[in-house]
Amino acid sequence: MTHFWQLILGTVVSLLPVINPVASAPVLLAITEGDSEARRLWQVKKGCYYMVLILVCCLFGGDFIIRFFGISIPGIRIAGGLLVSGIALSMLAAPQENPDEHRRREEARAKRDISMTPLAMPMLSGPGSMAMTIGFISLARHWLDYVAIVLGIVLVAIISYVVLRLSGTLVRLLGANGMNALTKFMGFLLLCVGIQFVVNGLTSIATDPELLQAIRAGLGR
Repeated sequence: MTHFWQLILGTVVSLLPVINPVASAPVLLAITEGDSEARRLWQVKKGCYYMVLILVCCLFGGDFIIRFFGISIPGIRIAGGLLVSGIALSMLAAPQENPDEHRRREEARAKRDISMTPLAMPMLSGPGSMAMTIGFISLARHWLDYVAIVLGIVLVAIISYVVLRLSGTLVRLLGANGMNALTKFMGFLLLCVGIQFVVNGLTSIATDPELLQAIRAGLGR
């Protein structure tokens, strides 16, 4: 049972910096400007439901995807780690004005329902969280492991809902500097997670029995 709880905690710790609901709080306020508080909360609740659905589909459909394309588990770990590290580096870098981001916010503001896009995807369940969820397949050896990962995803959704529910208060309390500092802290944690994914992938390749046997055979010649 210790492994079960470790897997839940590991899922939460790995996914939460990637999803980073704190960074989504000001965006949510911008694209729901003019909406009532009740409508905003309903959008947030549906967005978190959709996020769980998307990530659970990635978890259970990821095995089919990697088998279909012949992708190895170490390859998934390394690719996911590089992708996550890239996101982390962008979080640590100085913020830059992006005209495409402004256009996307304007389009989202004009939509009646923003719970699926852009809230659930890509704000809450983007490429980084999807890749990381697929990478969790390498940790699952029993059906209880999958249950633990799903519970971890649900916990992340609950945390995201609470943060986004309090988005107005959070933005007022932290201010621009506080939000920037928190984003950089989350980016650092995310960079550590991404690098660890790459290290685990390289370690799996380096300790692969077939590779070691081939090296011994080559040296024996």
